[in-house]
Amino acid sequence: MQLEKLTLQYLIDLKANNNREWYHEHKDTFQIAQANAKDLYQTIMANLNKHDDIDRFKLFRIYRDVRFSKDKTPYNPHFAGSYSRSSKKLRGGYYLRIRPGESFLAGGFWEPNKEDLFRIRKEFEFNDSEIRNILKQKSFHTIFGGKLEGSELKTAPKGFDKAHPAIDLIRKKGFIAVRKFTDKEISSPNFIDKIDESYLALRPFFDYMSEILTTNINGESIID
Repeated sequence: MQLEKLTLQYLIDLKANNNREWYHEHKDTFQIAQANAKDLYQTIMANLNKHDDIDRFKLFRIYRDVRFSKDKTPYNPHFAGSYSRSSKKLRGGYYLRIRPGESFLAGGFWEPNKEDLFRIRKEFEFNDSEIRNILKQKSFHTIFGGKLEGSELKTAPKGFDKAHPAIDLIRKKGFIAVRKFTDKEISSPNFIDKIDESYLALRPFFDYMSEILTTNINGESIID
């Protein structure tokens, strides 16, 4: 299973002709490209379920919501999908965007609610050695550069010491690992394998964060 050349070319053409007239004139090509993308994302989910527990997959619509955007182009010139882990005990989510010249996968915690964010920050304040060790693991460092991305505060959040050794982690508002792909990589026969090895490399990070978010600061379970 791989991304077809027609699918990539369709996205390139859509970006250059992002208007309703062109889209409707090429609706048949869109449907073929979309079917190829769905098959790709479903294969990725099947691979994920070999080593994780995924209960929901979402393929995002190609139509853009332009109501509050300065960019009024009507379509997203990409395919994007997300995977949610099952049960209250498994936290974190996977994401993949296929866009010519701007493809990437990601995994982690994009915008944790305030309770989860506070709990994560308190854990880092108490002891940041475990998360540091995870980021240094060979697979995580090789695939994701050994770092977490996401928006962050310019200074310490309220109640935290701005001089704390883990302030680089504490001031983050999201915790995301990202891997970018070239067009050549997303079109290659082993693209599926690269995605799966990337998601597998996230597991120690996900397991660690899941433990944090299902226990209190004393390590006691907070879920049924």
